[in-house]
Amino acid sequence: MSKKSKSEGISRRKFIKGFGSGVVGGSVLVQSFPAFSSDQKAEQTPLHEGKVLIVLKVNGKHVKLLVEPRMTLAQVLRDQLHLTGTKIICNQGECGGCTVLLDGKAVYSCHILAHDAAGKEVTTIEGLLSGEELHPIQQAFIEHDGYQCGFCTPGQIMTAQALLLKNPKPDRKQVKEAMAGNLCRCSAYPNIVESVLAAAEKRMD
Repeated sequence: MSKKSKSEGISRRKFIKGFGSGVVGGSVLVQSFPAFSSDQKAEQTPLHEGKVLIVLKVNGKHVKLLVEPRMTLAQVLRDQLHLTGTKIICNQGECGGCTVLLDGKAVYSCHILAHDAAGKEVTTIEGLLSGEELHPIQQAFIEHDGYQCGFCTPGQIMTAQALLLKNPKPDRKQVKEAMAGNLCRCSAYPNIVESVLAAAEKRMD
């Protein structure tokens, strides 16, 4: 951990206390910058040479951030917004651990530059909560043991959410096809499928 992180009093250990926090919780710390036109997706700022000022809509809230052009959406979510439910595992767009929704579609956030997400709706695992109430998909993963170590679970849940937004009542084959891009090192695949099917039933109730 960098000296800067320590001085700000924020650490992954303090922020995430067990599996539950990583899957369902999170807070946003946003720096304040001078206002600019809402139709500007990114602009160079003389006082911060080499960085761009962008506006992201994350979990329903607009935030302004200074980012380096090379920073990925996953890095910004975790390092600047402290939404650490989004996991960076392979960082190569292969495992699905960093999956978030971009305008309702599942994407690997490690493969998207943060400034390319400007003007789009970003939803992370934290955004599925309704106050203290779990989303039906989150609850289904708990009730049907759709996790073991839990590290890949946020990505699994976000992929499942994207599927159910598109197809509210998928069959088993459709669930397996949709979830194929998310790897689980614990091989909890049968329970993951059952969790998604159960969540679909709850949404129909």
